[in-house]
Amino acid sequence: MNRKCVFAAFAVSAFTMGTAAKADVTGTVDATITLTSGCIINGQLTNDGASNSDFGTIDFGSRNSLFVSADGETVGSGTGIAIQCTPGITPSLTFGAGQHDGQGTGSGNRAMAHSSASGQYVKYGLYSDAGRNTLIAIDGSLALASDGSAQVIRVYGRAYGAAGLVAGTYSDTVLVTLEL
Repeated sequence: MNRKCVFAAFAVSAFTMGTAAKADVTGTVDATITLTSGCIINGQLTNDGASNSDFGTIDFGSRNSLFVSADGETVGSGTGIAIQCTPGITPSLTFGAGQHDGQGTGSGNRAMAHSSASGQYVKYGLYSDAGRNTLIAIDGSLALASDGSAQVIRVYGRAYGAAGLVAGTYSDTVLVTLEL
């Protein structure tokens, strides 16, 4: 009986050894990413070289046509222009030309044109301080932090009244460039 058990065990063992052995197959998956510099401007992810970014609005409100001056401040995604850029770059914010610079009379280095009355302009200026003492020149720049932190740049405006202004809506568009 012992012999039968040994033979049966040998037969099972021989059958098992006759089948192909299984082996695991291993390999790799490569993962890569290329990061470019960029910024978040007023909550919108902006890639290096992008155009048509929204840097906000300055609204001087509604005034009587005989006003002397009116103050406003940039509003983007809150008070000011909210910017966060890739760490390690030194960005600057440049306020270029407006559509009507040099037009109109009175104070200010920029001008808003009347929406329909030709030759009607309200002069205004952009300032880097709340007291409106430091005028931002046309093509003037403001330096930003290079540490990658979120920052809010507050730009202040002052519109100046002048004799003979007619009632209506006045506007201007200033080219703003975030240099990286």
